[in-house]
Amino acid sequence: MKLFDVYPINPINIVKGVGSLVYDSAGTEYLDLYGGHAVISIGHTNPHYVKRLEDQLHQIGFYSNSIEIPLQKQLAEKLGQVSGKEDYQLFLCNSGAEANENALKLASFYNGKKKVIAFSGSFHGRTSLAVAVTDNPKIVAPVNETDNVIFVPWCDELALEQTFAANEISSVIIEGIQGVGGIQVAPESFLQKIRSLCDANNAVFIADSVQCGYGRTGKFFSHDFAGVNADIYTMAKGMGNGFPVGGIIISPKILPAYGMLGTTFGGNHLACAAGLAVLEVIERDNLMQNAAEVGGYLITELKKLEKVKEVRGRGLMIGIELSAELAHVRKELLFTHHIFTGEAKPNVVRLLPALNLTKAHADRFLEAFASIISPL
Repeated sequence: MKLFDVYPINPINIVKGVGSLVYDSAGTEYLDLYGGHAVISIGHTNPHYVKRLEDQLHQIGFYSNSIEIPLQKQLAEKLGQVSGKEDYQLFLCNSGAEANENALKLASFYNGKKKVIAFSGSFHGRTSLAVAVTDNPKIVAPVNETDNVIFVPWCDELALEQTFAANEISSVIIEGIQGVGGIQVAPESFLQKIRSLCDANNAVFIADSVQCGYGRTGKFFSHDFAGVNADIYTMAKGMGNGFPVGGIIISPKILPAYGMLGTTFGGNHLACAAGLAVLEVIERDNLMQNAAEVGGYLITELKKLEKVKEVRGRGLMIGIELSAELAHVRKELLFTHHIFTGEAKPNVVRLLPALNLTKAHADRFLEAFASIISPL
């Protein structure tokens, strides 16, 4: 049997990781500024994280949600404290797509409506509803197509108002910062407009925080910059630092019922241990502050470079837009300077490193990046 070939793969075999550094099978060191799609939030093989998982594995790794799992309650309590959403409710699952799927379904249960507003440039996952609200027809199979989703231009307040006026809207789903869409930051006024329209129409505000949440922007959720609360926040990526964990936190106005949502693996003992370790390290090491400071430093320095068209983002979620003649930059960073970064089409370099990235590692990237775009 061979692998189902759906990923373009770099010929690099990473076998070890420590903090923001990873090493291939030949012993070559790489600086990891991508964290496997924003997944590595507290650094590779963080000692507290490793011990948490190892200790739990020696006790029990899994049992189903048919029994009490105190770790789930501990995770919910800690998440409430660190995020500032202590009156919300937590439902645990396994991935960002699953989180968004459950959020959309829960919203429809809540108000009995079907129509969902999503935005141009959005990416919310690859499962049925999640891919239906994703603005990429190439990955939407015919079976996923639905007329229940209405795409509105990104940050167009008038179009948003008109869509609400013409339809019975169940929910609005929006990334606080679009990741795959090129690190596009949602204006605070636009998020406030969504909140007011949802309130006026009994619609559910879903804040997709899968990539832009968990402290990456300097606040726990990037939507928090707008000073309003969403009804449901979806999470995954950095939630488990590499262990598959996803979740949604739900406003107290949405009441649960048995059978409404369910999962086999979500909230298992190991997943909760991973989730607790991440939150404990974020809190103990002031990683949201570090993300804001080191990210702010990177953004400031990148904006000084003449050949950079635009720098977008907040904290350690950064997009560097380049002109077409600099399309080689990302590959050169990887294969010449041994620095992992991400991309967004057509020509944006994405930085999504661990939240404990040091200024020294930021400088290592800046030096390499500047040498490529402005060689001596």
